[in-house]
Amino acid sequence: MSALLRYQAALLLRSQRWLAPFLLYAAFVGVGIQAGEPVLGALGYAVAGLVPVAAWAVRICLNQEPPAARTVIAAASGRARAHLAAVLTAAGATFLVGVTAVLAVTGMSDHRVVAPLPAAVAGIVGATVCVLTGTAIGALTTRPLIRARGWSLTTLLLASLLGLVTTGSPAASAVSSLVAASTPGAVPYPWPALAGAVALTAAAVTLACKATAWRE
Repeated sequence: MSALLRYQAALLLRSQRWLAPFLLYAAFVGVGIQAGEPVLGALGYAVAGLVPVAAWAVRICLNQEPPAARTVIAAASGRARAHLAAVLTAAGATFLVGVTAVLAVTGMSDHRVVAPLPAAVAGIVGATVCVLTGTAIGALTTRPLIRARGWSLTTLLLASLLGLVTTGSPAASAVSSLVAASTPGAVPYPWPALAGAVALTAAAVTLACKATAWRE
């Protein structure tokens, strides 16, 4: 698996397709958050943007290989393992971007109510929840489950929006807990949302990996 992960990471870096989602996310954070804002509210805003970014990154990694190369890799390692490696590469890259954003936002925000370290930990937990939710969305809205590009993009965008506003969504729960706690100053650690995101992502990725064995 480590060789597959290195291969997928090298493909992603060389393709430069990561520039669009990650630069848009940087602009989203840079424009939407001003220095001196309450730290938890700013972190809630920052981690929310990771849901569509993670879904987009998964879609990129699952579609970046030429068909011939995909066939060779699948024959050598198995379609399910190759599919999983692409998903994990996207999730890992987005998580690194999310942690960087959390640390940057924590450093520039107001800490008079909440200390930086607890706020950063809560932000990283929230970022993990949002990255996992976006990963699940990306796995369910691209090949092999949805192959048509137009339907795939439309479904991805709608699912990302619903993942941020639907009651019961792990990402919505994590973001709302950060934003709601901004005023009273209590530091929320959304562990239940994290557990839900892990279960959701595991189910979605398992389904996608199994589907690739009989649909491709």
